[in-house]
Amino acid sequence: MADEPLVLGIETSCDETGVGIVRGTTLLADAVASSVDTHARFGGVVPEIASRAHLEAMVPTIERALKEAGVTGRDLDGISVTAGPGLAGALLVGVSAAKAYAYALNKPLYGVNHLASHICVDQLEHGPLPEPTMALLVSGGHSSLLLAPDITNDVRPLGATIDDAAGEAFDKIARVLHLGFPGGPVIDRLAKEGDPKAIAFPRGLSGSRDPAYDFSFSGLKTSVARWIEAKRAAGEEVPVRDVAASFQEAVVDVLTRKAVRACKDEGVDHLMIGGGVAANSRLRALAEERCERAGIRLRVPRPGLCTDNGAMVAALGAEMVARNRPASDLELSADSSLPVTETHVPGSAHAHAHTHDHVHEISKDNLYS
Repeated sequence: MADEPLVLGIETSCDETGVGIVRGTTLLADAVASSVDTHARFGGVVPEIASRAHLEAMVPTIERALKEAGVTGRDLDGISVTAGPGLAGALLVGVSAAKAYAYALNKPLYGVNHLASHICVDQLEHGPLPEPTMALLVSGGHSSLLLAPDITNDVRPLGATIDDAAGEAFDKIARVLHLGFPGGPVIDRLAKEGDPKAIAFPRGLSGSRDPAYDFSFSGLKTSVARWIEAKRAAGEEVPVRDVAASFQEAVVDVLTRKAVRACKDEGVDHLMIGGGVAANSRLRALAEERCERAGIRLRVPRPGLCTDNGAMVAALGAEMVARNRPASDLELSADSSLPVTETHVPGSAHAHAHTHDHVHEISKDNLYS
């Protein structure tokens, strides 16, 4: 274990400041500072508030992670950071901090992809990823099916949401039901007391002529909202628990059905599920049921590793070090729309042709100016 890379990871793509430290595939520290309570009164994440919260939490969270792991910055073999995708301002805080620490400690820097990190985190719980890995990622911003022959440099998108991601739909329906923010946990809790067959809500993009692996939850969201509005207009009480259960079932039915189909079509005998919505109990249960029936092994990290965290970024960084992938340089850019096919952003000598607008660039010469 002592020979395995010791890496610190920084995650600031949205509203949680995450700092993780791993040695190889062993988690040593996972420190998180969340600003979700601050955003709750606005009914969603406010980017500027998130950025300021990251600024305030960054140094204390890094110090807490180092203390928890029992290491110092000098002991590290590398520093990894989410370079994208995510909220531009939030990403800037993490990337800037990672550059500063890498520069001050003279450690290699790895700018990594948020989505690839969500896949790689499973190594911390279930050991090395099979190659290829089939991954279903479901969160507030992403609903994606990905095939990863090599998590460090070869991730292939098979399908993605064409409108609202699953997590967005949970938040919006929770808002319509006056359940607060974030919506996922409260809907999951109420759904356990409701009937998932009470209301026949639509399953988006599930027809024979629809894209096999793409997702759409906008129509479902509208259907649920109109059903609720019709009940209220008629002066009837809205059966909140049945609505929650029926809505949740419509989401997880589509997610798991398409994921299992992708595994069968690609000849992959396992499925990894990650992202914040992977903490949903019904998604886990239905995925386990359908995977078992199809002879597919299911890998899902514990809920704390499904939501955004620094451990997942550290895990991918450690894999980059272990496989001798090129480090990033101090011109690393935070890219709010970094595609999943770019699992990490190497140094300028190895940079990929990339047409997305970079939102921030700092050179070694002006890092502290």
